[in-house]
Amino acid sequence: MNLPMKRNMRLWFAILTMLAALPQAVVADERATLTQLLKARYRTPANAARDGYRHPVEVLSFFGVKENSTVVEILPGSRGYFLEIIAPYLKAKGLYIAANRDENAAPRYLEDHQKFLARLKEDAVFDKVKVTKFNADMHEVAPAGSADFVLTFRNLHNWIERNEIDGALRAFHKALKPGGILGVTDHRGRTDLSQEDQMKFGYVREDVAIKLMEKAGFKLVATSPVKNNPKDTKDYPDGVWTLPPTFRLGDKDRAKYQAIGESDRFVHRYVKQ
Repeated sequence: MNLPMKRNMRLWFAILTMLAALPQAVVADERATLTQLLKARYRTPANAARDGYRHPVEVLSFFGVKENSTVVEILPGSRGYFLEIIAPYLKAKGLYIAANRDENAAPRYLEDHQKFLARLKEDAVFDKVKVTKFNADMHEVAPAGSADFVLTFRNLHNWIERNEIDGALRAFHKALKPGGILGVTDHRGRTDLSQEDQMKFGYVREDVAIKLMEKAGFKLVATSPVKNNPKDTKDYPDGVWTLPPTFRLGDKDRAKYQAIGESDRFVHRYVKQ
């Protein structure tokens, strides 16, 4: 092999190495940006206290959310845990859509919705948030085929109990672009109990969740163990709400439940087919 050819090969190898490293560098930059947002001044102390359980940087990176993405979060609520992170992350290049309550919601949810709207006015970092209505498939959570991501955190058990799950998934499927991502997190149910038997406890069997998504036209492409919690025995007097942050039993055995932490949760990434 002559000298010019060797130089060309070295040059091409250097270029290929650089190109291969680019995605990793981009991901590292995105994670760094998300991590920095966890320290933002507008975050509430109550939400910041949940970071150790909810692993927002790892979860959003796993889903693949980018700064230029269009993301629909379903029912962010007045606490706005992920609102505080996703909305500012997308503000400059992307779009955060909050699909929240409609006028048919129960009074307590309507009150929470008003608190959510008030929260958006508290800081300019939220001034580009778009609010849409969500109630199964009664509304478009986003224009058809416009969303890169639809994300739902700990909602499946409610929709299954109310027979709203099929409608909700139809709305998500419609909103997503072809190949768009549905990110799902929920309390992982026991495999020795039927879904019906543990419904009142707030848990969802992972296999049941997967079947529901597949029936609705989504394909499971990856799972993450980031929210696994083997301490969660899933046999509490008031179900998952016995654990933090709800502590439905008040001070009774509070230290015990605090030591367990938030529930064991599955984290799934589905693609629209």
